[in-house]
Amino acid sequence: MSKFHAVVWMDHQEAHVLQFDPESVEAARVKARSHHPRHHGPDAKALAEFYNHVAQALAGVHEVLVVGPGAAHDEFHAHCSKHVPAVAKAIVASQKADHPTDAQLVALARQYFNKYDRMAGTPTPM
Repeated sequence: MSKFHAVVWMDHQEAHVLQFDPESVEAARVKARSHHPRHHGPDAKALAEFYNHVAQALAGVHEVLVVGPGAAHDEFHAHCSKHVPAVAKAIVASQKADHPTDAQLVALARQYFNKYDRMAGTPTPM
């Protein structure tokens, strides 16, 4: 069941997708199929497949915050803009974040969406 808000922490190896509302959190992990050595970047086909799986995990979510330690969060947004416009439209921000716990991610996202919703002037379900 899709929630209204979600936060995604991602790097090129995995994504933590946390959909939440005031009462509950649904967590999913999406792992990339190919692991690459640190000195080589991921191959484009495997990365596109990974991003598509993350996008599928976000189907139906209205507002998404995407975070991560490297470039994957921005690359994911760019990928969705080209290939998954419904998810791209739901992404409200992309920002740097090291390796927080899932609880820390949800707290960060709740704080972000409270501010975002106030600035947008449209109260949304939290």
